[in-house]
Amino acid sequence: MRIIPPALQAHLDSGTTTLCTCWRLTRADGVRLGFTDHDRDLTFDGTTFEAATGFTATEVRETVGGNVDNLEVEGALTSGRLTPEDLANGVYDDAGVEIWRVNWQAPAGRVLLRRGSLGEIGHGGASFTAEVRGLAHYLQQQQGRTYQYACDAVLGDARCGVTLNGAAYTGTGAVLTSPLPQRLTVSGLAGYATGWFTRGLLTWTSGADAGRKAMVRAHGVSGGGVTLDLWQRPVTAIGPGSTFTITAGCDQQFATCKAKFANGVNFRGHPHMPGNDFISRYPNRDDARHDGASLYRAP
Repeated sequence: MRIIPPALQAHLDSGTTTLCTCWRLTRADGVRLGFTDHDRDLTFDGTTFEAATGFTATEVRETVGGNVDNLEVEGALTSGRLTPEDLANGVYDDAGVEIWRVNWQAPAGRVLLRRGSLGEIGHGGASFTAEVRGLAHYLQQQQGRTYQYACDAVLGDARCGVTLNGAAYTGTGAVLTSPLPQRLTVSGLAGYATGWFTRGLLTWTSGADAGRKAMVRAHGVSGGGVTLDLWQRPVTAIGPGSTFTITAGCDQQFATCKAKFANGVNFRGHPHMPGNDFISRYPNRDDARHDGASLYRAP
């Protein structure tokens, strides 16, 4: 049950209200940002809520049960702290969201309407839309491990155990050209076989995207040089001379774990689990070895 503070209740009972809505985002890195649909900035609970962002929201609905309650927030990219580049690079993915109803004349009179997290974010031009998901959506996410063929560890983490430091699994290079937005021809990686960095992680160390990361879709080596295809189009155009580091890729398969990383002992999948055809198998009589007993074998 939501408890309304006495000061806010008295304000509501007065019949004439001065209310606004405030949103507070808490990113994964701990940074907090505040926005409001009021025409002036408000400050409470250690956060300044900007009024110059043009935030609006759909109605807030709450249902009984385990259904996920969603709403959408729309805003203009007029805040210096909210940029298209950060939205495109996932800085706000799964950020915590608090929605407050506030008496803008006396911000101490406020009530928390909703707490959730950011879902799908879209942006274009000078505006953006963001889905706010209720906390119940975490109950629908997979928890723990799944019985599956593929490894569920992340290459290089504590469960995997592979050390990526060193030239064997980490390379450095620079961009020569960018014939397509998601394709790069690079230098510095000529000593690696085709596909070595497929599914790897590229981290920009200079240029406009310095510090950002990108997943590698394909790594090719040919007479024309070395090419890298990225899964996502970079937010800013990648110019010649931009440098990067890149780590080897892993397809999460047991054969790759053994051959490429010599790490089969730490494989975190189940490569010998029966396939879907196991239930359709049936016994066959082995006439050649029949000696009066019923001998059967699986095909």
